[in-house]
Amino acid sequence: MAWIKMIPEDEAENELKDWYEKLREPWGGVDNILRVHSIDIPTLKGHYELYSSTMKGSKDLSRKRREMIAVVVSTINRCHYWIVHHGAGLRKITRDDEFVDKFIKDYKSADLTEQDRTMLDYAAKLTKEPWNMVKADVQALRESGFSDVAILDIVQVAGYYAYVNRLADGLGVELESIWDEN
Repeated sequence: MAWIKMIPEDEAENELKDWYEKLREPWGGVDNILRVHSIDIPTLKGHYELYSSTMKGSKDLSRKRREMIAVVVSTINRCHYWIVHHGAGLRKITRDDEFVDKFIKDYKSADLTEQDRTMLDYAAKLTKEPWNMVKADVQALRESGFSDVAILDIVQVAGYYAYVNRLADGLGVELESIWDEN
C-alpha cells in the first residue's frame, strides 16, 4: 500500500467516494498513486488535474512520446512503480515487447528516430542535472522539429514524472495487486 494512511475504496464516503468512482480504472480499482491522496482531497484533485493535462496535453506531442518521456524519467529515478505503469503504456501503444524491454534497459540502445532521441536526451538532462539546462538545449529541440507548444509539453511531462516518482518512492506507494497477475 503506502507508508501513510490510505482510505480503502470500500470505506470512502461523500466527496472521496465520488472521486474514487471517477478515478476507477478498467481493472476495477483506483491506482495507489492517486489513493495515496485519499486523506487530502484537494491534493487528490490537483494531482488528477495535473496528470490529465500533462499526459493528454496538446496535439503537438503524441501519447507515445509522452509515455517514452515517462519511462525515461522514471528509469533515471529508478522508480519501479512508474517504470511498470508507463512501460505497460508504451507496450500498449507500440505492441512491441522487445522494443520496450530494450528501451527500459537503456533508451539510447533502442531504435529511435533522431527527433525522439533529441527529445529523450533533453528529458534525461532535465532529470539528471536541471541546473545545467541552457537555451541551446531548447534550440536543439526546435531544430529537431518540435514546436514551442511541444517543447512546453516535453518539460511538463518530464517535470510531472520527477514529481510523481518522488511521491511514489517517498511514501512507499506499492504497485496495485493487478500487476501481480502480469
